[in-house]
Amino acid sequence: MKNPSFVLKAALLLPLATSFAIAQTPAAAPVKKAPAASSPAQAPAAAAQTPTITLLPPDNDPLPPFDPKFITAASPTPDTVTSFLTHIWGDDSNRLWRIMGIQNTQEPGVSQVIVAIAQKASTDRPQIISFFVLPDGKFAIGGGSGLVPFGANPFAHARELLKERADGPARGSASKDLLLVEFSDLQCPHCKEVQPTVDKILKDFPNARIVFQPLPLTEIHPSAFKAAAFGVCAQKQSDAAFFKYVDGVFDTQEGLTPATEDTILKAAAMRAGLDGAAIAECANTKAVKDIVNADIKLADDAGVGKSTPTLSINGRMIPFGIPYDSLKRVIVFQAKLDGVETGASADILAPEPTAAPAPASAAPAPSAQKK
Repeated sequence: MKNPSFVLKAALLLPLATSFAIAQTPAAAPVKKAPAASSPAQAPAAAAQTPTITLLPPDNDPLPPFDPKFITAASPTPDTVTSFLTHIWGDDSNRLWRIMGIQNTQEPGVSQVIVAIAQKASTDRPQIISFFVLPDGKFAIGGGSGLVPFGANPFAHARELLKERADGPARGSASKDLLLVEFSDLQCPHCKEVQPTVDKILKDFPNARIVFQPLPLTEIHPSAFKAAAFGVCAQKQSDAAFFKYVDGVFDTQEGLTPATEDTILKAAAMRAGLDGAAIAECANTKAVKDIVNADIKLADDAGVGKSTPTLSINGRMIPFGIPYDSLKRVIVFQAKLDGVETGASADILAPEPTAAPAPASAAPAPSAQKK
């Protein structure tokens, strides 16, 4: 079975900022489990908004009460589901959720999990989502989309895999305790756009190590594979030369076509202080092409899918392009879950201020635009 991409987080679980993403929570606060008034088995797999595990006082708790009769499956256990949802939703302190049921299905070994979700201080009715845990207990599926890793620590496998195999050029800390892997396509405009964010992460999180892992999406970017191959050869000289080469490619990527790619890529290599002709010759070798193909396979094995730029934060895949405050929150939260220090200053680690409620006479604030 192929490793899952994070596509399910989009359709099944939650939008994180402008995109759906699998988040996580600080050490799990107690989660109450409860059924809806109607039969949980009929609960639709609806998309939610943005999660948390912090519960309101009973008088203000909008979620249905727990009824243990709706826990009919032996696996997964409520503790495992709680830990899973904590990893996914825990970074957002405005989401309330409660397990409503874990039930057997007609498919042997497949269990359905039903969860109620609400927003703090919201008058809206709670939403209901459901997903299915497969017999091996390692994957979940729902919402008509692909697989996601499931378990008490769903991102552990990807974290260890990338620690071992993500060997692209790196910046930041020598330690891999807080390992961020940027999966990037050199012909991708959005990959170019996030580079200032990479610089900001490096400044704000001194303990972070950021690896640039090439992922050429050749179906839509015909020059991306060759650009990645040139990058492999640039990296053989030094990581510093690689990043200068990348800057040169991003600066001229709009002109990349099969007809112009050799000229543009050689020029980018030369601006990085490299011998353009020698880099081009190196890029055309089978050994280098095999390295690029191995990079593509690594992304597939890690569950990245066909989406760039994607950022792995200790194995947790998120779309690299969400607002920086949301990204910072995820980094801080994931580091806390994994028991590692970020090196960030107190002002970076401070919780984001909660906006004061608008006066009753004030016009409502415009809702956030989604891409």
